[in-house]
Amino acid sequence: MIWAKEETFSREEIEKVQLEKLKSTMIYTYEKSVPYRKKMHAAGVKPEDIRTLGDLRKLPFTYKSDFRESYPMGLFAVDKKDLVRFHASSGTTGKPTVVGYTKQDLEVWLNNVTRVACMGGATSDDICQISFGYGTFTGALGLHGGLENLGAAVIPMSSGNTNKQIMFLQDMGVTLLVATPSYALHLGEEIRSRGLDPAKDLRVKTGLFGGEGMTEAMREEMHKVWGTQFVCTQNYGMSELCGPGVAGECTELCGMHINEDWFIPEIIDPETEEVLPPGEKGELVITCLGKEALPLVRYRTGDLTRLDYAPCKCGRTTVRMENLSGRADDMLVIRGVNVFPTQIEEVLFKIPEIGPHYEILVERKNRLDVMTITVELIDDRLLDSYTKLSELEGRIKSNLKSMLGLATNIRLVAPHSLKRFEGKAKRVTDLRKDGL
Repeated sequence: MIWAKEETFSREEIEKVQLEKLKSTMIYTYEKSVPYRKKMHAAGVKPEDIRTLGDLRKLPFTYKSDFRESYPMGLFAVDKKDLVRFHASSGTTGKPTVVGYTKQDLEVWLNNVTRVACMGGATSDDICQISFGYGTFTGALGLHGGLENLGAAVIPMSSGNTNKQIMFLQDMGVTLLVATPSYALHLGEEIRSRGLDPAKDLRVKTGLFGGEGMTEAMREEMHKVWGTQFVCTQNYGMSELCGPGVAGECTELCGMHINEDWFIPEIIDPETEEVLPPGEKGELVITCLGKEALPLVRYRTGDLTRLDYAPCKCGRTTVRMENLSGRADDMLVIRGVNVFPTQIEEVLFKIPEIGPHYEILVERKNRLDVMTITVELIDDRLLDSYTKLSELEGRIKSNLKSMLGLATNIRLVAPHSLKRFEGKAKRVTDLRKDGL
């Protein structure tokens, strides 16, 4: 199901809409946003200089640091009386990023989320359990509003309380689950530990996942836990841009369609900030079109991906962004080698004896970087066999070395030993600043 006609526009039509909105967005941003007007002055560019979409690259970037420096509402372009909603990031690395919405912003946002829900297989017949944490996090209320807008029934379960989660999945006949991929795996494991088969004993057929990236290896693991009938897609967004609703996977599973009539994507080299041609991998930069409360131009997301402009089999013509391969700021440099957690995950998920949960610890010992990866066994009886454990450890090390090009330490632990996360999973601990 395709929600909006704009999703099937020709490339010429899409770019015409984008250019019209970009011109008006830049006039609005220049007049209403003092911090960005200063950036434009410093770059020597004015709204009237934006005559083509190619002129976008003349405009200065917006950074996460701009939010911190303008905390809490210095980037806002409207008076407080015009705001109808506030959201904020978790603020785990400092002050949270505060975002706001006018009534029109909310309408645009929820319609974009509805598009994404439809892409992922949601229908008005669904009963949807939202297992995101509610509060200032945009994910829960964003998907909640979008699914209701579609006509689906929503259970605002929030995160945690696994017993009640499973009870409602069973008793309410839930057909669609909204969660982080890691929490969905945890729920599935718990269901199976109670002697239930999600494919036979539940009606859940669709998963709409966000809050963290989902690799293809993790999707395969999801099918092992929930069943092959389970259609699980991921969607993309962040609070600064609007929340969920920027992009989403369709059921063809060949990338996430960007709602291009509201967002212009670019791919840049994260080091040089040079705009890269279509098909090249780099950092995603997004310009929001038509936002009133918080206009955002050329925002550096930090997420690494590439763009594909070919039409999709689903009928949508909007550009697709490849599933994220990591974040520019998540990259670990181990003994001169660039390592992304997603590379490690891809290897681990292909080894049948270990589960989907892992932890990465990076330390500095005797002036050398040491990476230790802790993984759970599927069957704790392996702990009784030194020979089998040694063989498994050696196989994991060998596969990781082939992928990463460096040696790692492997720690095998009993099933259910590692911490489960209700929100974004924290996989990496880097202690190198604490050692020599």
